[in-house]
Amino acid sequence: MLTPAPDYESLRAGFRWRIPDRYNMGVDVCDRFADREPGRPAILEVGPDGSVATVTYGRLRAESNRLAGALRARGVGAGDRVAVLLPQSAAVMVAHAAAYKLGAIALPLAGLFGPEALAYRLADSGARAVLTDAAGLAKVAELRGGLPELRLIVSRDGGLAAADGDVVGWDALLAEGPADFAPVDTGPDDPALMIYTSGTTGPAKGALHGHRVLLGHLPGFAMMHDFLPKGGDLMWTPSDWAWAGGLLNVLMPSLHHGVPVVARPHLRFEPEAVLRMIADLGITNVFLPPTALRMLRAVENPRGRFDLSRLRNVASAGEALGPETFAWAERELGLIVGEAYGQTECNLVLAACRAAGVGRPGSTGKPVPGHRVAILRPDGTETAVDEPGEICVARPDPVMFLGYWNQPEATAKKFRGDWMLTGDQARRDADGYIHFVGRDDDLITSAAYRIGPTEIEDGLLRHPAVALAAAVGKPDPIRTEIVKAFVVLKAGFAPSPELKAEILAFARQRLSAYEAPRELEFRESLPMTTTGKIIRRELRAQG
Repeated sequence: MLTPAPDYESLRAGFRWRIPDRYNMGVDVCDRFADREPGRPAILEVGPDGSVATVTYGRLRAESNRLAGALRARGVGAGDRVAVLLPQSAAVMVAHAAAYKLGAIALPLAGLFGPEALAYRLADSGARAVLTDAAGLAKVAELRGGLPELRLIVSRDGGLAAADGDVVGWDALLAEGPADFAPVDTGPDDPALMIYTSGTTGPAKGALHGHRVLLGHLPGFAMMHDFLPKGGDLMWTPSDWAWAGGLLNVLMPSLHHGVPVVARPHLRFEPEAVLRMIADLGITNVFLPPTALRMLRAVENPRGRFDLSRLRNVASAGEALGPETFAWAERELGLIVGEAYGQTECNLVLAACRAAGVGRPGSTGKPVPGHRVAILRPDGTETAVDEPGEICVARPDPVMFLGYWNQPEATAKKFRGDWMLTGDQARRDADGYIHFVGRDDDLITSAAYRIGPTEIEDGLLRHPAVALAAAVGKPDPIRTEIVKAFVVLKAGFAPSPELKAEILAFARQRLSAYEAPRELEFRESLPMTTTGKIIRRELRAQG
């Protein structure tokens, strides 16, 4: 839907949405290629020992058909919520495709969720079925008493003795279903997918999307991944496929284009192991959250130590990347990061793209063709150049959510007229680039200045001892707030009063006087959402 053009303005001028009257995401990401090339690789599963198993489009179609038929026979139907609590694997895509073909609503859940987070999402959504593994089964079994609408648990790899008679094994369930399931005839606005917001500003809300959400992602996917496909492509992300970034920035658009995706279910991000895997598998495209890119900076001379010759594009989203990490990737990886911006409710609406000449350190790019994005004042007027305001997205838009699950009041508050309010602050420069400042609740008010945390954190990361950093406002009777920094050190460095003073002095030399942290605290780790965003409100609460 977005093809290469000589420049950004040509891309925008030539773009038109083409949303069909009837459309089903499960058929799109699975059956289209299975009909033509059933043996085409779709997902490459990497085992703990490094072995690789290839799953084809034909297998995805057969297994998703069987799963859809078996779920229907057990009483799961159109509109029912089907929770998917699985690590990166072909089973995730089988589960999603089956739900879409059934006309049900897929509910992706992260394996890192604790009992409270799982219980809330399963109860709030009224999930009818859960597709999980042994680890997930152990968690869900403890919650059954508070989930009266949950009727079926499907366990992929054992653990059945821990639960009751409503549990069935994955292979046994697939054996019950026919291989020739006829998908439900769905339209682009029919509900298909519900992703809960990360909950950084209160209880998570279920953002409900129609089947069109995949089509809405394709232009932004094209920009951030430098107009994939190009031939010989292989995609990977460490992001959980339960997050919009992993599912809709990587997995489903890649399969739509026939690009195989690497599934590496191991949860821990180890920079050297990641670079070794990219080299060994010949991965061409990666999507890395900013935190993951910052962690890679701990590896010295990555191109000298690992064969990254096939790696041609790095994309990133979730938080502002910052000019320092952007410059590091260009210097050490030889690549311009395709940074992008969006929310669970309306994703991939801003992006950078090297091939289209869109990319600037410290910027999140420009509006993706097909999306109308503006920086607005509280009164709804557009800001001047370099004047901070709120990022807003105009409706209708194919990538925009249908609404919050069972929360019409919250849905209404998300809009001002036809503008969807993101709650994120940014500014637009003279060339049309959007520079992310921070969430409204993350902004620091100090001596009448409104300060975004990203520039402070990026400045701290320039110090050779700093691996991760977060900046928050601490109440102050004179300045309203002062800037306090929380820092995780790189291996080989130990906390000390001398190092603290050195990092603070380093920041004062590089940041504006009003931005420089006045306090600093060392931490072993920083609180993060399952999507890799720092939860600054927890740090504020801890002082």
